[in-house]
Amino acid sequence: MSLNPSQELSHALDEVKARYIARNAKSKALHEEAVKSFPGGNTRTVLHTDPFPICMKSGKGYQLTSEDGHTYTDFTGEFTAALYGHSNPVILDAVSNVLQNVGMNVGATTSQEQLFARELCQRFGIDRVRFTNSGTEANLHALAAARLFTNKRKVVVFNRGYHGGVLGFRGGKPAPNNVDPNDWIVVKYNDVEEAIKAIQGEGVAAVLVEGMQGNGGCIIGTSEFLTGIQDAAAKAGVVFILDEVMTSRISASGFAGLRGIKPDLKTFGKYLGGGLAFGAFGGRADIMAAFDPRLATSISHSGTFNNNTLVTHAGYAGLTKIYTPDVADKFTEAGSAFLSKLQEAVKGTRITFTGFGSVMSSHFIDGDAEVHDILSGDDVQEIEALKDLFWFEMLDQGFWVTRRGFIALVLETPQSELDKFVGAVQAFVSKYKDILVV
Repeated sequence: MSLNPSQELSHALDEVKARYIARNAKSKALHEEAVKSFPGGNTRTVLHTDPFPICMKSGKGYQLTSEDGHTYTDFTGEFTAALYGHSNPVILDAVSNVLQNVGMNVGATTSQEQLFARELCQRFGIDRVRFTNSGTEANLHALAAARLFTNKRKVVVFNRGYHGGVLGFRGGKPAPNNVDPNDWIVVKYNDVEEAIKAIQGEGVAAVLVEGMQGNGGCIIGTSEFLTGIQDAAAKAGVVFILDEVMTSRISASGFAGLRGIKPDLKTFGKYLGGGLAFGAFGGRADIMAAFDPRLATSISHSGTFNNNTLVTHAGYAGLTKIYTPDVADKFTEAGSAFLSKLQEAVKGTRITFTGFGSVMSSHFIDGDAEVHDILSGDDVQEIEALKDLFWFEMLDQGFWVTRRGFIALVLETPQSELDKFVGAVQAFVSKYKDILVV
């Protein structure tokens, strides 16, 4: 008896889950131990997967090896933070130098932090910068600066935007764990008119936006949208903050450089710490003066590890010796070519890939028409069971991608692995054409 598409999908999921359980017995056992200490066996929600997460044992170069002995090409890239992979010799040398010759916790300013700060300012076109321990912290402090500068409270943000662990927005409202739940105006992404109207509203201190929504499915902001925000903010006296935590790796000067926009403040994180925990925020000197301790009007910005020696050495080495402006542009070109091949591989199906350069995401659209461009995640409904099926199948083919479909490439990944992944996607389309073709 033939199965309808829904039954076929359910049957296929049952089969791949059974293989997953059989192949990952040690991960299952480790998860069962983890639930005795962690709620749900997890301390980082995005890494939980059903029926249990795969437990990784080690990483080397562009690959990961699980506790069950399976080796994967890393396409998760630690959500853009693992740009340099897991054992880049330049990063290892920088870290080793700190451990052997510098010291980890010196409790003072260092000459190295000045070098790193200067490089960030020059690279991303900002007047002044402050370091933090994460992108979340960077956005929180940038918002504090904007509120102090304008003496206002409200912030315009965008649905499906994510600016850190306590700064997420879904369903037109702040996430349940969000800070300041009453100070946000949540607007549809890429809706220029609605964004301008919100920015012009009463009591608005800042507009905070990603040039490409990372957590929201790698949806790119149009030039019209981003320049509209910039112009409206300037006219209204609202601080324009561009979240570059994920996108600073896209082009030699980040997403702002790519689009030719000039935000008042930018926030950073992820790969810029050389693979270590890091964040930063910076921009106009007059706004950043809020953190100048020489001024009577300054506010405190603390953080034991803000200028830790491991990050200032590893991050500086990464920017100056590995991910130079020329390498950044070439890597973006290679990523864009890879993305184009993936988009070609899924033509005529309900799958589409969005993103830019070396950061992208797969989507599995619920509907009768093929979708190419997505301007807002609000405009499409996705089939979660197909996302799951794709994830399980890519694991079987030796690729570590995120369950939600997000992909961030590691710099040293060989072209042969990119081509192999395109082939795996083509095989997936062929295998499940009855479910995928629209």
